Amino acid sequence: DSVQIPDDRDFGAFRAQCESERGWSLTYSKGGVAVWVQLLEPERALHKIKCRMECRDVPAETLYDVLHDIEYRKKWDTNVIETFDIGRLTANSDVGYYAWRCPKPLKNRDVVTLRSWLPMGSDYIIMNYSVKHPKYPPRKDMVRAVSIQTGYLIEGTGAKSCTITYLAQVDPKGSLPKWVVNKSSQFLAPKAMKKMYKACLKYPEWKQKHDPHFKPWLFPEQSRLPALPLSELSLQHADSLENIDESSLAESKEDRGEGSDEDS
Repeated sequence: DSVQIPDDRDFGAFRAQCESERGWSLTYSKGGVAVWVQLLEPERALHKIKCRMECRDVPAETLYDVLHDIEYRKKWDTNVIETFDIGRLTANSDVGYYAWRCPKPLKNRDVVTLRSWLPMGSDYIIMNYSVKHPKYPPRKDMVRAVSIQTGYLIEGTGAKSCTITYLAQVDPKGSLPKWVVNKSSQFLAPKAMKKMYKACLKYPEWKQKHDPHFKPWLFPEQSRLPALPLSELSLQHADSLENIDESSLAESKEDRGEGSDEDS
């Protein structure tokens, strides 16, 4: 039950899930973006979601940089409330904090995760899961969500093209009504992917003006993070967190988000 840093087997298992088709049900396919849901046993409400997007005009290494670059995320990710790195565990793993806005009338969420990454030639994996850190307990103004496993597989398909697969099993906590879960898998995920794609197109120009050679995810010796002992961390179990009942929420017209795309 202790916190473990993922090894090659864990990365291999993650990749296999990203590439597998068995047990996945396609729920959305439009404009180069597809979403699948893996429904688990009925008594376990937590389903897995998988979203894949083809990225033309974006090299795999650019997408990898964008997913890592926390300063750039604050610029393009309009849902972010606050995000920062807490400490470094190894050359390819760290612990970070991320808080994001949820669609009204839901409460905003936050998460503390152990993140690991692995470059494999023209392919890359980034994945995370929730941990507890004594200095960052759940906040009164947020619902602490739990990432059971979340991550990205980036596969280079050419000099200037790649495919990204996002795989997530997250317990958002709170008793979320079914429409919220459906909305997140079929509406929010493709929308977030398209926003990320636009951010990738603008990244090289932005990075040229913002510490262009600083990429600690590629060059660990550049890291400015304090070393963090594994012993300070423990696993974040969903059942140890307070459940805030949001099941009575009704879906209003504006919450459906039909036709709305603030970043178009």
